[in-house]
Formats: sequence, structure tokens, C-alpha cells
Amino acid sequence: MFDRLFPRRKPDPKPLPQPTPQLALGALLVRVALADRSYRVEEVGQIDKILAKTFGLKPLEAAKLRATCEALERHAPGTPEYAAIMREEVSYEDRKALGDAMWAVALADGGRDEDEEIQLLAIETALGLTDKDMASAREKALRTL
Repeated sequence: MFDRLFPRRKPDPKPLPQPTPQLALGALLVRVALADRSYRVEEVGQIDKILAKTFGLKPLEAAKLRATCEALERHAPGTPEYAAIMREEVSYEDRKALGDAMWAVALADGGRDEDEEIQLLAIETALGLTDKDMASAREKALRTL
């Protein structure tokens, strides 16, 4: 009877890890995919491919990393904090490659979405990418549609 009146509280979930460049990258990719409020299997697959290729992971390891990044993104600070981690820890060329990767995720579902493009622009700007490099990434990605 007391159990029904005073149910036991669920234990607190395990704490999320501190964002590293690897987790920040994954969380930013997830953030782009979620910008249109639709998280499709094609986007998930594209994120897994990017994480596997970027960090030399097996498919299951990439999926586990993405799952951690999804949890981190849900409870995470804003884009500027992630971008700051990336600017401090990652070379400009690698951040530029991240711009290409984000476009691949945004277009993985086969179409353009204004909310995703706005989110992409905000992230690219926060990463310190030049207008020329941002335009180049967009043009390159749109050629694949």
C-alpha cells in the first residue's frame, strides 16, 4: 500500500560526460538534424557514417557515440559553447570539413529545410568559418541533390 502512495523515485540518470571535441562534433551534427523537428533514419545513418569516418570507429562504436551525442545535445549548452570547444581544439581545415559534414546531414533526408539551413549558418558562423567557405560548402552539398 505504501508503495502506491509513496512510489520510489527513479535513480538519477548517470551524469553526461563533459563535452570533448568528439562529442561536440556529434552534438552539433545531431543539432542540425533536429533543426527541422524531424530526426529521420537517413540523418541518423549519415551522422554515424561521419563519426565512423572522422574518428576511425566501427559502425557499432559510431552508433554508441551518436547516442551519447544525442543525450548531450538534449541537455546541452547552446551552439556557441560547442563551437568554442571546436574553435579551441580543432584546426580551421577540420572545422571547414565539419561544415561539409553538417550539410551532408541536413540534406540526408533528400530535401532542403529552412530551419536546418538557419541552424547550419549559425553553427558555421560560430565555428569561425569564412563566408566564402560557408558558400562553398553549401554549393558543394546542393550539387549532390
